[in-house]
Amino acid sequence: MQDDLFGAAPCRPQAEPQDDEAGRPAPAPSVRRRPAKVRLAPAAEDWRGLAQQLPAQLRFGVSTWSYPGWEGLVWEGDYAPGVLSKHGLGAYHQHPLLRTVCVDRTFWRPLTAAQYAAYAAQVDEGFRFVVKCPALVTDAQVRGDEGKALKPNPDFLDPRLAVGHFVLPALAGLGARLGVLVFQLSPLPWNWLGRPGALLDRLDRLLAAVRQALSAHASVIVAVEVRDPELLGQALVDTLKAHGATFCLGLHGKMPPIEAQLPMLRALWPGPLVCRWSLNRVFGPYGYADAQKKHAPFDALVSEDTHTRAELARAIRGITGAGQPAYVTVSNDAEGCAPLSIQKLAQAVLP
Repeated sequence: MQDDLFGAAPCRPQAEPQDDEAGRPAPAPSVRRRPAKVRLAPAAEDWRGLAQQLPAQLRFGVSTWSYPGWEGLVWEGDYAPGVLSKHGLGAYHQHPLLRTVCVDRTFWRPLTAAQYAAYAAQVDEGFRFVVKCPALVTDAQVRGDEGKALKPNPDFLDPRLAVGHFVLPALAGLGARLGVLVFQLSPLPWNWLGRPGALLDRLDRLLAAVRQALSAHASVIVAVEVRDPELLGQALVDTLKAHGATFCLGLHGKMPPIEAQLPMLRALWPGPLVCRWSLNRVFGPYGYADAQKKHAPFDALVSEDTHTRAELARAIRGITGAGQPAYVTVSNDAEGCAPLSIQKLAQAVLP
């Protein structure tokens, strides 16, 4: 069963999984729709027929949406990045293929419930957010403005901070629109990699506190992403499984290719798919600046990665075909234009 899990499973639209009354998050407080300041590109409607053929459990999205280069693909008009950052979600969420988004800014600084609610006010009730835990919890190092490690982080994987500065504000602001909480562990120094038992003990305590905070919100997925291949293995699987968490596929140069990460999901089966396709491997582990330079203005597939796309589509088919949810977010750094990558992925998912 597990060996065939990510094969050519049947791909049929299915009803969105429903939670019982006790497990459904309460609606976000004081969410009021605002007049549209950014308009959806008319060409987006061309993809509605394809979107309707995809499994209902599947949600595609991008990692950051403030790109003027998506004019004609997502935006009708040339908007400044600042306008898109503040108001673009109102148009973005109307695109039939874009049913989620990863809010990366939470990694750099915690957001308040009011800030989360401002995002929720721009989307409808069927939309879901993927949000990342702040680095003040998930980075073992305190870093300077340029990312250089300055000293050990005394709050690394602190359960109290994780719940108080991340989980509870996200729940309060996003309510039923919260889909996934991602805990991305930054690359670890050797003093932690050499003590995997101590690391997983800390992660265990954090996940226990998070699960308790989510006790009335069963539909929210908790996912852990790592940036060190040394952590892939049964010990991490056991820690995640103990708290109903999943492994987040991180597709970029710091981690092995997708086929080397999929055994983690097989070991956690049955469970959801959470994937963040962040960077094309041809740019190496530190190639984000090079990818940005090559791909700007992010309006075309410049660095196509047909292998990763095909393997990811196959995993999506298997997991959603078995009735599990799938959240897949894509960066411009993956192939050059995240919306076009998602279009290609959606086509590849269908039989």
